[in-house]
Amino acid sequence: MSKLLTIYPQAIEHTKMKIQEDMDRYLEMKESLPTFEDYLAERGHYIEEIWVNVWLNKSTNDVPKNEKKTYLSEKGYEVQGIDRKFLNKLFRDEMRTYQPFDALDWINKTFAGQEEVWEKRYHNAKENYIKQQVQKQLDEQKQVIRMDIEEEASNIIENNYELFYLHVRFFVATQLRADLENNTKFQSIDTFALEEKLVNEGPFNPATYTTVATFFEELTGDIHKTLHLGRSFYEYQTYFFVYESLISDYVSELIPQEVLEQLPPDLRANFFDTFHEPLSASFVKGSIAQLLYEVEGYFIEDIQEEYLSDLVKLTELPFDLTVHKEVYEKDLQEREKKQREEQEEVERKKEAEERMMKDIFGTEYDPSLKRNIRYVLHIGETNTGKTHQALEKMKEADSGLYLAPLRLLALEVYDKLNVEGTPCSLKTGEEEKIVPNASHTSCTVEMFHEKEFYEVVVIDEAQMITDKDRGFSWYKAITKANAQEVHIIGSRNSKSMILQLLGDSNIEINEYSRDTPLEVEKKEFHIKHVKKGDALICFSRRRVLETASRLQNDGQSVSMIYGSMPPETRKKQIEQFNKGRTKVIVATDAIGMGLNLPIRRIVFLENEKFDGTRRRLLTSQEVKQIAGRAGRKGIYDVGKVAFTADIKKMRNLLLQEDEPVHTFAIAPTNSVFERFQRYYHDLGTFFELWGKFESPKGTKKASLSEEKTLYQLIAGTEIEARLSLMDLYGFLHLPFSKNESALTRQWEETMYSIIQGRELPEPIVKERSLEELELSYKAIGLHLLFLYRLDERTEAIYWERLREEVSDRVQDRLKTDIKKFVKKCKNCGKKLPWDHSFPTCDACHRAKFRRYDNGGFEQF
Repeated sequence: MSKLLTIYPQAIEHTKMKIQEDMDRYLEMKESLPTFEDYLAERGHYIEEIWVNVWLNKSTNDVPKNEKKTYLSEKGYEVQGIDRKFLNKLFRDEMRTYQPFDALDWINKTFAGQEEVWEKRYHNAKENYIKQQVQKQLDEQKQVIRMDIEEEASNIIENNYELFYLHVRFFVATQLRADLENNTKFQSIDTFALEEKLVNEGPFNPATYTTVATFFEELTGDIHKTLHLGRSFYEYQTYFFVYESLISDYVSELIPQEVLEQLPPDLRANFFDTFHEPLSASFVKGSIAQLLYEVEGYFIEDIQEEYLSDLVKLTELPFDLTVHKEVYEKDLQEREKKQREEQEEVERKKEAEERMMKDIFGTEYDPSLKRNIRYVLHIGETNTGKTHQALEKMKEADSGLYLAPLRLLALEVYDKLNVEGTPCSLKTGEEEKIVPNASHTSCTVEMFHEKEFYEVVVIDEAQMITDKDRGFSWYKAITKANAQEVHIIGSRNSKSMILQLLGDSNIEINEYSRDTPLEVEKKEFHIKHVKKGDALICFSRRRVLETASRLQNDGQSVSMIYGSMPPETRKKQIEQFNKGRTKVIVATDAIGMGLNLPIRRIVFLENEKFDGTRRRLLTSQEVKQIAGRAGRKGIYDVGKVAFTADIKKMRNLLLQEDEPVHTFAIAPTNSVFERFQRYYHDLGTFFELWGKFESPKGTKKASLSEEKTLYQLIAGTEIEARLSLMDLYGFLHLPFSKNESALTRQWEETMYSIIQGRELPEPIVKERSLEELELSYKAIGLHLLFLYRLDERTEAIYWERLREEVSDRVQDRLKTDIKKFVKKCKNCGKKLPWDHSFPTCDACHRAKFRRYDNGGFEQF
């Protein structure tokens, strides 16, 4: 135990020192010499305690963790895995009895019977005490004088600020000229990017700088230490730091001397009488340190606002206060005049921009429609027949348009109408199926075009108007629908907002309630309880596949639905469940969006979902939307709902009264772009103006983040140069997975092919895994988006057929690969329980942190 042996004698000496200090404090307060025995009687308890306190603190703080563990192990303690606090407690307990130092014995040997030594100690203590009191009084007098000097200096600096500034101004001007003439300019980079080598750009050109502040941003070529967010870093130095230091040094010499000369004679005389020496500039400097720091900051602020050209010219004049004062006042007047003119110009531009913004965006998002259209609202819970009623009205019309939230729903309505004898075409962006003589169309809401007239328009899932990414498509459809009659289908909480949008229009409201009640099961669900007609809900593709794999390995027949699954595959999975070929369906929340399935029971395998930013509890509306799919009318009398945990909390969410939504999403319309083009013709400016545009009350702007990200890939290229603004935005707005880098590259390559007149690059089809097949499906879908936009319908036929083949392969791969998707720990590969909420096992989670020997932690 080498450290214990080292610190033990140090602790003894420290204890002796503290006793002697206590003894001196005791003696200096006594009017006459007390006996040594008197001291022991009064301070004996302290002397007995001081060793334990000194020794425990020193041993606990100075002995390393490893030595503590070794010592305790030798004493029979089990120390593996215990935390630092408990380790220190055990060690301190042991140290209380470790080789105790008898302080009373030492003090008795030193002073007992030593009257002369004790008396000398007393006199020394008293003398030191008197000296301390004299010094304390002197310090107090000095502090009073310092405060008087500071007060006088404050008035002197305030009254002579401009004169001091004139000195600083000329000093900085001289230094600036030297730096501009003798130093070199370096290319601007992030000052913390020390890995980047500085590029010399040659001599400075003073004409390129307006204010001194713009020059202060230049790099000097040196590296200096700086504080950033409370930590020390090294960075490339800018001239700001150089001049900050230069001004500080100059002011620290200039002002104290000037203050000294202007101090009242009685203050200087008082100082001399107290300290028996004349008052010096050095003492003044120490007395006004805070004042100097503050005035240096003011000088630096003022200098940075100066025009650099004014300071450069100033060096041509020898320093004379009167002359420089006249020059400064003239420069200041000119600068203030220029700043006023610049501010007035800024205001003019701001007013012009506001007028332009009002012209471009002004009344575009005014919800009051004032059009001769009859609106029919179908409001209610899911699975109540709302969509069926609206579609029946559309079938009776001479022409109709159905707007779906999902391609799969558009496909379902397309099939339904054609089977029931109403010719209907399909348009979803990625595919077009034109039925001869069809006057009805089923499409996704994004395909809505305001100039096309239909007798009846049906807008499904209108509550999606609040969605931050897609909501503007519903806003556009509701407010711009060109029809005699518009049927709007929505949830109860969207009713007040839709009515607000429709204003004083002719409105009929139909409200729907469930004929089949929902019943929440009292017991927590376990996978062994799964039954025919169950829909198991989770919130990631992987969890769907893992759950389906578990069920299939248990002998269950399973259908699956998740977001990246091709719609055709999804349709086949649904058909298998509808026809009873599969008994159970495992799905993400996509199941809650209008899909009609014979579901007996909805089972929430998770109560939380990742929303792109964080995992959060499901909202009441989400629980209702999904749970409402249970209990298909005409098949089941009751819809069952089950949860794996927190039944009471989730049941409350299901039964909670809907809170009305009050904000809807808006995005640019064709009219907005048409008005914008009166002023500008580039999308970069449009995105900038859209960012500045203040969304009207009750609305939220679409971020257009995906469009902006794509735009940055081609901004300033020949693509932007050769396409009209509307065409370019149309390509940016194509509905594909823009977070897939492979698809983004495909989009960019296709754009270059279009403007260069080359054949479009063919999408790459890979099928080594289910993921590759799904990505290949998306790649073909993106290719089809381009083909339809370019009216290459013959070419599109081939790729539609190939896409169907890829969809079939996905369906086949699901049958063969699903058993591979066993839920395993991503670190060690250990098989996990079906309801394990995390991607790692408990053992790997516990091992996420390993302790350093010194008690710190290192994260893997």
